[in-house]
Amino acid sequence: MKIQAAVTRAQGASFLIEDVDLSGPGPNEVLVKVVATGVCHTDAVGRDLAVTPYPVVLGHEGSGIVEKVGANVASLAPGDHVVMSFAHCGRCGNCLTGHPTVCDTFNDLNFGGRMEDGTARLHQGDTDLSTFFGQSSFGSYAVAHERNVVKVDKDVDLALLGPLGCGIQTGAGTVLNRLKPDFDTSIAVYGCGAVGLSAIMAAKIAGCPQIFAVDIHDNRLELARELGATHAFNGKKVDVVKEIKAASGGTHYAVETTGAPPVVRQCLNALRPLGTAAIVGVTPKMELDVHNDLMAEGKSMIGVIEGDSVPRVFIPQLVAFYKAGKFPFDKLVGFYDFADIAKAFDDSASGKTVKPILRLP
Repeated sequence: MKIQAAVTRAQGASFLIEDVDLSGPGPNEVLVKVVATGVCHTDAVGRDLAVTPYPVVLGHEGSGIVEKVGANVASLAPGDHVVMSFAHCGRCGNCLTGHPTVCDTFNDLNFGGRMEDGTARLHQGDTDLSTFFGQSSFGSYAVAHERNVVKVDKDVDLALLGPLGCGIQTGAGTVLNRLKPDFDTSIAVYGCGAVGLSAIMAAKIAGCPQIFAVDIHDNRLELARELGATHAFNGKKVDVVKEIKAASGGTHYAVETTGAPPVVRQCLNALRPLGTAAIVGVTPKMELDVHNDLMAEGKSMIGVIEGDSVPRVFIPQLVAFYKAGKFPFDKLVGFYDFADIAKAFDDSASGKTVKPILRLP
């Protein structure tokens, strides 16, 4: 079928909205009419850093309506409202023990450019276009495996829900699924973008009495306080480690979303002994003083992908929290027409909009 999609033809190239052929769905796959899709930093990485073969249709926070199901699909039906999340095999040891975010074939399935059967679903003439995260939601329709398609309530605005598939589940899941804060423990969140603010909302749900927000933009720190942070520090204006130590003696937990090496060291140094820092940002090579930053006080530093979530379990939980007024992630978003995709990325990069969402026509 003919669809409209934003095509990225080369590393760093602009998005071009073009006619594209979409085939399928094949066995165990579904065809989704995309209603909206979040704009995530990982899409910018896909555009600029050649993590996926070009040409490619990016997009990995899609929400929409199932229009057709392939053979053997049992969990979804036409008309279902869905969120699309990351691809995973469902068969390896990590998938089978509830950790599909570290699936043995995660990188191949999400960044390799092909579906699980090794074939392409997107084409222009004789040229195959790469699929991203098993969905490529920067298009009017998408084909995805039923494993990474999550049925959601029809009484919630479907256009709002796409970011639950990646960025928002990453922040919230890191707290609720991986760190699992104990009663009366403190947490610091470094970087108040969509991931960090989702972690703050999750920390409030978990009952953390002290929630520290760290950023360099006062408007984001103000929003962090609105969403549950008890303390907010601008890293350009204060010594964050000193302030956190003075207020709490050091936090039990930290979530680092920025990927900036100085901030990574900061989050470790502001932990109390035996504290744990979860690194979720894309971080370059950096130096650590392992003895002073980690070992001497028994601290832990862990990497967390996609919030260590099982999307078909966790995303409906987040929707339930939202409906109960405990997870107001709608305060993070701004909507853009699909034709304004370049502006959405610019506003995301500048910080003007915490979480842009593209509405498909």
